[in-house]
Amino acid sequence: MTVMEGSAVNPLLSVRKLTKYFGSFPACSGIDLDIGAGEIHALLGENGAGKSTFVKMLFGILDPTEGEMRWEGQPVSIRSPGEARSVGIGMVFQHFSLFEALTVAENIALSLDPRISLARISDEAASLSKAYGLPLDPKAHVADLSVGERQRIEIVRALLQNPKLIILDEPTSVLTPQEADRLFETLFKLRAEGRSVLYISHRLEEVQRICDRATVLRHGKVTGDCDPKQETAASLARMMVGSDVAGVQREDRSVPGDVRAEVKNLSVAARTPFAVALKNINLTVRAGEVLAVAGVAGNGQGELFDALSGEYPVSDNDTIRLCGTLVGRLGINDRRLLGAGFVPEERHGHAAVSEMSLSDNLLLARSQSDRRAFLGGGVMNVIRHGAIKRATQRICEEMDVRKSGEDPRAGSLSGGNLQKFIVGRELDRQPAVLVVNQPTWGVDAGASSRIRQALVDLANAGSAVIVISQDLDEIFEVATSIAVISEGRLSPSYPARELSRERIGLLMGGIHDSAHAEASHAH
Repeated sequence: MTVMEGSAVNPLLSVRKLTKYFGSFPACSGIDLDIGAGEIHALLGENGAGKSTFVKMLFGILDPTEGEMRWEGQPVSIRSPGEARSVGIGMVFQHFSLFEALTVAENIALSLDPRISLARISDEAASLSKAYGLPLDPKAHVADLSVGERQRIEIVRALLQNPKLIILDEPTSVLTPQEADRLFETLFKLRAEGRSVLYISHRLEEVQRICDRATVLRHGKVTGDCDPKQETAASLARMMVGSDVAGVQREDRSVPGDVRAEVKNLSVAARTPFAVALKNINLTVRAGEVLAVAGVAGNGQGELFDALSGEYPVSDNDTIRLCGTLVGRLGINDRRLLGAGFVPEERHGHAAVSEMSLSDNLLLARSQSDRRAFLGGGVMNVIRHGAIKRATQRICEEMDVRKSGEDPRAGSLSGGNLQKFIVGRELDRQPAVLVVNQPTWGVDAGASSRIRQALVDLANAGSAVIVISQDLDEIFEVATSIAVISEGRLSPSYPARELSRERIGLLMGGIHDSAHAEASHAH
């Protein structure tokens, strides 16, 4: 593609001096960006850099304070997502816009021509999802689906609108390597047809692989424009954060410690018609180990986390042992009292109450015995707010949580900063066992590095860590051993150094027979 002074010739979309203020705070300031027809254009930046605000202006969710947009050379004002779609812009958000009470097909129908029948939408969605390796049941209710499955709905919904420009936010976070390859092939086909993609991802290797140009935002301003194929992942990360991003440092223990977490023959029936049943799960994690559980979203990760955390206790007490105690029937608070810690997948509403302050969220997450440090003497057990705020500040400093005030609402933090706080809140207890579900989903390179290092440091200090993740880069960075979950079955665990991405991809794709898995492992 011909490029002139960092901009596309005859761009499909052109923005000039695009600015958005929230009060006196400039979330985006004077952004210039061109996206050419038939171009895959990466938008890079840390969490809080202004990427979400920028694309919300493109999609009509936010009105710019200043600046202009041109679509195919003509001035355009986009005031709603409906107008954006009518112009030819499709959008897949990191945080989804779905109605939980409706089915997959009904949610897709809301953004399409109302004259199209629901049966036709169901058929086309099923066909498209199968073609792209994004399996969906059009009749399933969104409330019963995992975060990864919800993202699949958004991808399929956007593609069904046949857009000239599709904005994708972290689209491969729920795919196996093989499925990601198929998605990339689809993007290349769209590019060859003259369609464009604005691609937001923290996976810098895939940005290098598929993107024609990259624009970098930092603190709401454009700080770089480059051909990512001429860069390295390290140089792109440096452009994003303004400094080098440290790699994760590990200390491989030659002799594992005592068993801290053990699951034997755990089977759990599906709680809803669309949930995944767990089938004969077995795992063992010792002090000093990080077991990573890989898998495509919707294969039982959430159900496994619920069983391990006690959010949904199981019927057989003997199937789960934490810190030397059988805990199958115990709830989450009793498991915390034994020395276990848990970080769920969903930040807002599950791991944190968005409308409450960070310090209040810290207090809520403490078990009864942990709260004693925050309670004063006397019969009334008066809350010591100073102690809570000091602990909150300590966590924020240790995890480099960037916030707008001393004790802001959880919902005011960017996704990456809130995730750093949530992980830091559990690490502050120094748990003997920590179970984390998707620790860095949608989190930028700098925040991801800090979170991953914290998990490795906890294991190095003698804890057992279980990381449930769809990010293979993350898995290989932190894991001492790896198992793969598929359709509710967990493979044997293998030393991380003995597994390749291709072997993990095969297991993620549904190889359940242990002998078959061993054979794949041996090749």
